[in-house]
Amino acid sequence: MSRWNKFDPVGLLFPRRCPVCHEVVEDSGELACDICRTRLVRVRDPFCGKCGKPLAVEEQEYCGDCMRKKHAYDRGRAAFVYEEWMRRSIAQYKYGGRREYAEFYAEEILLACAREMIRWKAEVLVPIPLHPSRQRKRGYNQAELLAAKLAKKSGIPMDADCLIRTKRTRAQKELSDRNRLENLKNAFSVQEKKVPCKRIILVDDIYTTGSTMDEAARVLKENGAEFIYFLCISVGRGS
Repeated sequence: MSRWNKFDPVGLLFPRRCPVCHEVVEDSGELACDICRTRLVRVRDPFCGKCGKPLAVEEQEYCGDCMRKKHAYDRGRAAFVYEEWMRRSIAQYKYGGRREYAEFYAEEILLACAREMIRWKAEVLVPIPLHPSRQRKRGYNQAELLAAKLAKKSGIPMDADCLIRTKRTRAQKELSDRNRLENLKNAFSVQEKKVPCKRIILVDDIYTTGSTMDEAARVLKENGAEFIYFLCISVGRGS
């Protein structure tokens, strides 16, 4: 429920928890505690013109990663910097069953990235898929939940079926940059070899090196997409 709609009948029976402190939200009409919002580090200018990571130098156009590496996607943005409070928040969202946090994340992404979304003129939102075995174990795909909330709030439809996870990969955080690329090689395919639209926004929770986005974008472009963008809850810091 949006922060602007204060009446929440469901919240009377099942109080909403704050995605930062994980306690019941102080104001039942809000998505997070007021003080907790101040603990999260938002991505502000200057940020990388490619991946959206915050930059230390205002005159710098791209982060070090994007200057060294050619990406398959066209551009991306996120709402928050991936630091300690956000790391804990996303961990609860992904592994602690806190599905309701998707509402807060989607609202913050739209507040932070609305201008880019308008310029991109995307036709569809495509969540990064989980391997079926991992999704069965977790019970849900956190990227799909987020994409569904973004679709509802933005009016851009979601397609959660066109991109498929065909390979069970190891957790990217455990691997070096080189091993991440190998880990994701042939990890995705397209349903019936058909991409629904030319301009696509990929949706995921975290962006670090971009290996996941690049592999997904590569597969989609090989199957007919022309422009691939991404939206994430958080990104690492640029160098």
